[in-house]
Amino acid sequence: MTLIQSIIIAIVEGITEFLPISSTGHMIITERLLMLPKDDVFIKLFTVAIQLGAILSVVVLYWKKFFDFSKWQFYLKLVVAVIPALGIGFLLSDKIDELLDSPTTVAITLLAGGFILLFIDKVFDKQVIDKDRNITYTKSFIIGLWQCVAMIPGVSRSAASIIGGMQQGLTRRLAAEFSFFLAVPTMAAATGYKLLKTFKENPAVLQDKQNLVMLAVGNVVAFVVALLAIKFFIGFLQRYGFKLFGWYRIIVGAALLALIFFGYLK
Repeated sequence: MTLIQSIIIAIVEGITEFLPISSTGHMIITERLLMLPKDDVFIKLFTVAIQLGAILSVVVLYWKKFFDFSKWQFYLKLVVAVIPALGIGFLLSDKIDELLDSPTTVAITLLAGGFILLFIDKVFDKQVIDKDRNITYTKSFIIGLWQCVAMIPGVSRSAASIIGGMQQGLTRRLAAEFSFFLAVPTMAAATGYKLLKTFKENPAVLQDKQNLVMLAVGNVVAFVVALLAIKFFIGFLQRYGFKLFGWYRIIVGAALLALIFFGYLK
């Protein structure tokens, strides 16, 4: 992978991380379109690690709330919510890596998720919880379970956790914000685990200076682009809901299936 290719992938990550269209799925497809080797250890690491850069944009944009230590219960709720992902992610790590090699999985989940988003606003149209202090620990844990569905590439961590929040009675805005905050410990843990696993199994990958440069640049680019994407998404979601994202997923998913069927994408 070249530096230019790493920047392209990072831009895709920054744009898609907080939109309900699957950042991992879009990165996998981007890598295939760039004709990068699917079994490359560093590319698999890069796909996970640069998500941390995008996630850190949440810390910057919401720094007053994120570092308000007087509300310690909120941090505890995030811990409760991240437990399912930590457990399932650890147990199914190898299986998840296998799914990352499958554009077909991405195409199918994008398509299926699109149909769900078309109707999700009508299904959950009675959200009443608009303050994070009213999110119980039980609700936090259930939202965390919803997030685990996104371990399947193409599902979208953002979509799964926001829908989980709405299913638990959170307004669209609060569900989105809780999803953003939940992403910080989730992706920090995922990145840390992936780095540790790579260091143990393939230490040369992290000893290559070019790889380290691409990781650094990728995280910075993803961070900057994600700052803009978050501001856009919150406003758009409040005004228009999920329907447009649903149609986008359906169109992209169908197009990918066609490309795969005719042998243009493997």
